[in-house]
Amino acid sequence: MTDKRERGRFIVVSGVSGAGKTIVLHALEDFGFYCVDNLPIGLLTTFADEVTRGDMPHLNEVAIGVDARSPESSLAQFPATLAAIQERGISAELLFVSADDATLVRRFSETRRRHPLSGGNVSLQSAMQRERAMLEPLRELADLCIDTSELDVHKLRELVQAEVAKRPPGRMAVQVISFGYKNGVPQDADFIFDMRCLPNPHWDPALRGFTGRDQPVIDYLEQAPIVGELLDTLIGFLDSWLPRFEAGDRSYMTIGIGCTGGRHRSVFMAESIARHLHARHINCLIRHRDL
Repeated sequence: MTDKRERGRFIVVSGVSGAGKTIVLHALEDFGFYCVDNLPIGLLTTFADEVTRGDMPHLNEVAIGVDARSPESSLAQFPATLAAIQERGISAELLFVSADDATLVRRFSETRRRHPLSGGNVSLQSAMQRERAMLEPLRELADLCIDTSELDVHKLRELVQAEVAKRPPGRMAVQVISFGYKNGVPQDADFIFDMRCLPNPHWDPALRGFTGRDQPVIDYLEQAPIVGELLDTLIGFLDSWLPRFEAGDRSYMTIGIGCTGGRHRSVFMAESIARHLHARHINCLIRHRDL
């Protein structure tokens, strides 16, 4: 069989209602993808065959939306369907968007839209729980999980553009996220590194109002030997292991760098790591969640 990987990209976008699946599809469409939402899962392999036909160049990059509007029996068959697509030589990716319950409830309240599984005697909370259970097989298969709880529409579009749409074929996209433990750990991180053992600029009143991107904080941290020691250790780990993940056909990697508040130590270290990865020509996106 001829390898179809050079034919373009086949992306399945799924996620819980209210998390931003439609925004992701619209963003991909704006970036040149041919998008179809809520295509029956039973038709995915047929559509994939159309993608590989040489006389349909407009299907070179496609994105398909799949969600809980599909019958539960069809969703259960999705892993086998995805495997069948990949057996055709197509490099298929699965993106999954989610958000915490409080964020989803707030979004449904603001938009006054009904959850697709609610109605009658089914409450919103019950519908959300059932939906998560129905979509769990897809979430477990996802190449990239995006937690949109802290993302507005514009930030989500920027993330999709930088990490998904513009990712060079065959290259892994790396996202480095700084965060504060007091606001919770990023749910979509593959690696989490804790910076709370480092000297904390927060306790210096002259530095408290700055962030890890400001020169006074940078100078404060750079003069501490333990900061350079930890940075060297993390860079050595990433230099050794990121290429191995990429060689294993990994498409996405998210690295969380945390400190207490997510404003000083984690920001400084995330900036330093991202700068190093950029210098090694690694496709890297940096995001400061709690700034």
